Amino acid sequence: MYRPLLVLAAGMFAIGTDSFVIAGILPDAADSLGVSVGTAGWLLTAYAFTYAVLGPVMAALTARRSRRPLFLAGFAVFTAGNLLTAFVPDFGVALAGRALAGFGGAMITPAAVAAAAALAPPERRGRAIATVMTGLSAATALGSPLGTAIGSVTGDWRLTMVFVSAVGVLAAAAIALLLPTIPTPPAVPLRTRLAPLADRRIGLTLLTTLLVYTGLYTVYSFIGESLDRATGGSGTTLAVLLFVWGLAATAGTLGSGGLTDRFGGRRVINVAIAVAAVDFALLPWTSAHLPSTVVALLVWGVCGWGLLAPQTHRLIGALPSAAPLLTGLASAMVYVGVSAAPLVGQAGMAWAGPHWLGPIGAAFIVLGLVAAETAHATIRSRRAEGLTTSRTPRPRGRKDRPGARRAP
Repeated sequence: MYRPLLVLAAGMFAIGTDSFVIAGILPDAADSLGVSVGTAGWLLTAYAFTYAVLGPVMAALTARRSRRPLFLAGFAVFTAGNLLTAFVPDFGVALAGRALAGFGGAMITPAAVAAAAALAPPERRGRAIATVMTGLSAATALGSPLGTAIGSVTGDWRLTMVFVSAVGVLAAAAIALLLPTIPTPPAVPLRTRLAPLADRRIGLTLLTTLLVYTGLYTVYSFIGESLDRATGGSGTTLAVLLFVWGLAATAGTLGSGGLTDRFGGRRVINVAIAVAAVDFALLPWTSAHLPSTVVALLVWGVCGWGLLAPQTHRLIGALPSAAPLLTGLASAMVYVGVSAAPLVGQAGMAWAGPHWLGPIGAAFIVLGLVAAETAHATIRSRRAEGLTTSRTPRPRGRKDRPGARRAP
């Protein structure tokens, strides 16, 4: 069972690398394409927004498709989008290439999660899904820094996109050769997939994710500009910092599950959000020096990625019957935040400059804390109502009274 899961994780590594790598090469891409850095941030938005919005749609439309051809088609689209971005000098076409790559990612990710669930017995299903999703965490620790380093060392950001395309081709080859036949899951209509959004508990929890990740990625979208005082403009130093951030993100992802089981989701969520808000509020000063920048990135990685497990735990706890659909919505909401962040960052840079994106992001993170507490109160209130209803004795009717005669 482990080899197929590792193959799927490799596919997720390619998708995750493409999600995060563009931020490290954004200034060079902007210069090459003849646009400002703020405008170049749309390259992140095009990929993340397409990926987020089309994920649930493609999961519904391709539910009855055979898994291996679906993966190969997704990687073909993904690779074509990245090569289009790499070799066409026009910004508009590069933007279309990023959207095309996001479309390929939207075909792959929901199918990979569903395949992991199908490959594992019920008692190991959660571990199987976590193994596949580890590919995304590994992308932050290895894929994004490596892609940034390639662009820096060669002096050509387009080679970074070629690198991402090559990773996608390798993942597709591994799937073609090593992935076994996977049972096709039952079809779930798009309306059913989106139905949980009507539940206020679910909506508020997803709003928490949206606000916090918009804040977190307001800085990440323009991380080269935001940290230029610490890096001295060196792409290699930035790649090392991204590697540190990725290691912290992986540690946060792996450690948050145990902390949630031990201390409860509410405490982990609130602490992670509050500490991240303080960390971002201090970035105008901490990002001025390399040692303090390293500390800030460690805190950012642990708290930012450590939020995913308790948030997913809260979603599933609120509506257990919709657990598979909720995990997909949770992932999609992260990428909606990632797609909105460059727009916020672009406005923030025009207003206050790149070094003050931290406090702007912190404002969104604080709003996320408000949404998290509102979600907790709503979930607790709904649970209390359920307990009251279940304990209220049913009034006896006439025929329930002792000695009452039944009508013939």
